[in-house]
Amino acid sequence: MSTLSVWEKETFFAPQDIIIIGSGYTGLWSAVKLLEKNPRLKITILERGIIPSGASTRNAGFSCFGSPSELVHDATQMGEDNLWQLVEMRYKGLLEIRKNFSEAAIEYCADGGYECFEPGSTDWALCMDKLAWLNNGLKQISGNSNTYITADAKLKQFKLNGFNHLIENKEEGGLHSGKLLQALLHKVSAAGVQVLTGVHVRSFYTSSSKLVIETDNNILFTAQQLLLCTNAFTRQLVPHADVQPYRGQVFITAPVPQLALKGAFHFQRGFYYFRNLGNRLLIGGARDTAIETENTDDMSITSAIQNHLEQFVDTHILPRNTYSIESRWSGIMGMGSSKMPIIEELEPGIFCCVRMSGMGVALAPVAAAKIAALITGS
Repeated sequence: MSTLSVWEKETFFAPQDIIIIGSGYTGLWSAVKLLEKNPRLKITILERGIIPSGASTRNAGFSCFGSPSELVHDATQMGEDNLWQLVEMRYKGLLEIRKNFSEAAIEYCADGGYECFEPGSTDWALCMDKLAWLNNGLKQISGNSNTYITADAKLKQFKLNGFNHLIENKEEGGLHSGKLLQALLHKVSAAGVQVLTGVHVRSFYTSSSKLVIETDNNILFTAQQLLLCTNAFTRQLVPHADVQPYRGQVFITAPVPQLALKGAFHFQRGFYYFRNLGNRLLIGGARDTAIETENTDDMSITSAIQNHLEQFVDTHILPRNTYSIESRWSGIMGMGSSKMPIIEELEPGIFCCVRMSGMGVALAPVAAAKIAALITGS
């Protein structure tokens, strides 16, 4: 027999039209887009953490759609048509963020994006060979004829060392990941969406034409439809899903006097990324140095990866500076056999919008719009 009160059963735990599992960017944007389709929908979002803690609040806060060497590489892996479809989703997603929230609200910095190249880099040669192709592809999406331009002279301005080439993209930048998530939470709450935290979903099944969601709290939720926005953790509920967890490790320094960086920087097809956040150096990556150990949903940090990041800083960014590290953390990305998100109906009434491949900030708004259209049939 249920121990819930009648008040609880008729409010917090009342049957819902749609239950979303996961309150990261994708889950919250999905609620926004579903309500745009039908404002009368009763929606509850279930989040297992106190706050979302997979990747949405544990990334580097980049507002980007792809460094040139990454796009050139991805085109060989997924084909040009799929690549440009993916880039268009990312680009339009970033526009959607800025349409919905002011720059002040999410601390958006329109300082551009950059990719750095070392002497003798094969990536540099490939990018130069493909630069016109890259810019023509982006022109079809953004209307900008010269998205990527060489900017070698800025290496001295940013006081970067050990690089001899730089490609600039003025349409990228940075934002505050936590404030973006808070802004989304405020938006969905104001629209009547219920977000419950500390609710770990154990399983779900269909009973009498409704979906039943079982939780570790020994409370059952019911809904007409279910949407999984669980990204890297999807296999815990759908074991066959083509989604693998990958850890991304990050650290941020204490303030560095006269830190010259301005913008969002990538190196080595995006495996390293760094930016200036309030005169503190934020840097993450080095996953390519230990792919097997970083294929995990364990949010620990490791000395091997952290040492690689420190060596990178000592070599390329702050070679003559002493600095202290303020904090270290990791986030878990959802990747798979393709970088294209999985947006589909798994079985009647059960949907998923997962596998953001480390680009959830940019992809979530458009992926959410696609899953909302699939769920509502409109």
